[in-house]
Amino acid sequence: MATTTATSATLRSGLGGFLRAHRERLTPGDVGLPGTARRRAKGLRREEVAVLAGVSVAWYTWLEQGRVDTSRQVLDAVARALRLDDASHRHALALAGFAPAPGDARPAYDPELRAVLDSWPDSPALLLGPALGILAWNHAYTSLWPDPAAFPEDRRNLLLLLVTDARHQRLLPGWEPVAMDLYRHLRTRADRRPDAEGFRHLTGLLRSARPDLADWWACRSVGDFAPRTVDITEDGGSPRAYGMTLLLAPRPQDAAILVQTQKQTQARTHTAKPPAP
Repeated sequence: MATTTATSATLRSGLGGFLRAHRERLTPGDVGLPGTARRRAKGLRREEVAVLAGVSVAWYTWLEQGRVDTSRQVLDAVARALRLDDASHRHALALAGFAPAPGDARPAYDPELRAVLDSWPDSPALLLGPALGILAWNHAYTSLWPDPAAFPEDRRNLLLLLVTDARHQRLLPGWEPVAMDLYRHLRTRADRRPDAEGFRHLTGLLRSARPDLADWWACRSVGDFAPRTVDITEDGGSPRAYGMTLLLAPRPQDAAILVQTQKQTQARTHTAKPPAP
């Protein structure tokens, strides 16, 4: 108990220092407040942050001093008042002892990867998080596959959609070996990060949605996703061959880009026979 109390006090102190540092970086103009010619305080005053967050000055002062705990709702309000970006907001929540909500667990990605996806106008491509959550996609992807935006965020996961969504399975009749290889890829990353909430959350969804595939979810085999050729069949159309490749991405850790490139049909060439003598 003493260790837990000491850890909690350390985290509260860290949170207070973190909030204070961000407060001192801001000017009144940054948050829409009028400036004054003579300001002795560095950055915003505590009273100004308290007003913007809708809390009392005393309570906010105690928060910066590490003397009080806070609710997530109030800390969210303080984060907005301090104009924290997503990464800083998540860090403040972690210091306050709050686990990320399912939607928050989707990791941030390098914006330049968005441009990479868009550079393939004819190749459907997805940016996948460590637990295969769909983070971004290009126009070519939604021209062929169901739009990920049409699914709730907690179900916007490539592996989950392949094993549960009939539209994905109609497009990819041979979905099972693809899904199994994706699960091996996932297991490889999950074993390296046993405390990652995203992996546990996805495994729970898979077991609940497809209990008939219990042998899959109990499998401990691992491996990287192998490039392959798959047949994708659009409604009323003939199968078209696509190369499917999983490329590792630099951020977030263990993220990847799944790109599909249509195979060109090789036309047969016929050599004319010489006329009979």
